[in-house]
Amino acid sequence: MTEAHSAVDQISNLGTSAVRESFSFDEDALARWMGAHVEGYAGPLAVEQFKGGQSNPTYKLVTPARTYVLRRKPPGDLLKGAHAIEREAQVLSALADTGVPVAKVYGLCTDDSIIGSWFYVMEMVEGRIFWDATFPDVPRQDRAAYFDAMNATIAALHNVDYKVAGLSDYGKSGNYYARQIARWSRQYHEDADAGHDEGMDRLIAWLPTAIPAGDETSVVHGDFRCDNLIFHPSEPHVLAVLDWELSTLGHPLADFAYHAMMYRMPPDIVAGLARADLSVLGIPSEADYIEAYCRRTGRTDIAGFDFALAFNLFRLAAIFHGIKGRVIRGTAASNNASERVKALPALIAMACAQMDACA
Repeated sequence: MTEAHSAVDQISNLGTSAVRESFSFDEDALARWMGAHVEGYAGPLAVEQFKGGQSNPTYKLVTPARTYVLRRKPPGDLLKGAHAIEREAQVLSALADTGVPVAKVYGLCTDDSIIGSWFYVMEMVEGRIFWDATFPDVPRQDRAAYFDAMNATIAALHNVDYKVAGLSDYGKSGNYYARQIARWSRQYHEDADAGHDEGMDRLIAWLPTAIPAGDETSVVHGDFRCDNLIFHPSEPHVLAVLDWELSTLGHPLADFAYHAMMYRMPPDIVAGLARADLSVLGIPSEADYIEAYCRRTGRTDIAGFDFALAFNLFRLAAIFHGIKGRVIRGTAASNNASERVKALPALIAMACAQMDACA
């Protein structure tokens, strides 16, 4: 992947490095497994580790004929239900023929004895990743087309018939907000290493009482951001959606609100557009972006959008809280995880402000 330059601290996410000692494994054992399970594999094999990624360690596997990507569960004690890389492999395989751009999965290994944890191997998709939501490397006149490509991709995902795609067992249908609030509240409470926060406690108490009426079910990505997309090297076209760890069956409007949250998000937390002059940059407004999604998914508006933003800010804060716990335990996959954790108080404050705005 050829990655676009980044703002703030994102530069540390770019590219690969030698495999860090705490994430090393028996590379010969991996090569033997690939020889037996990956069609067309031929060594020798060289392994590098991607610098980015906060949860599941990700590696670049280089051979003379082809380059692959490996995603694995991290070493050490893991929270129940977290790091389910087998689900990533399942959804990528199921979406391969739906029109949603995804990387091809070559194999899944659920044998801990190979490299020490479960993993899967997929194709390496060459293109650009933009860590900065203002797309600074794209000419102003082209930026709207890149945003339209993102919009079309998430709409295509939500338009997939998950039953036809063979994903009826990929999650529970209905009550997505209630189930997600319970899940992230539980993980927050169970991660004693990361401690507790008064704002998070307020959110956990309020969110279940404010869930809006109405429900829908689709495949949801869970972390749909510009920096989880691989774009064509020179065109406004999405080649692959990355990082499906949080995907499940859920409410498509919650998923879209998480993506649209980029309009409210400061760029020093995750890729965001807060304080950016959209008209000067040639980027569509939040209202226009929402309208384009509604048109593509056959709806007139997004009911409960303000609640969806509060929920997603809480969920992102819970994810950062989990990163904090992994930093304390020494199992964080990214080498800039400690910097990420510094943004947790600001993220909790944003979630609480959105909650108060809904009240």
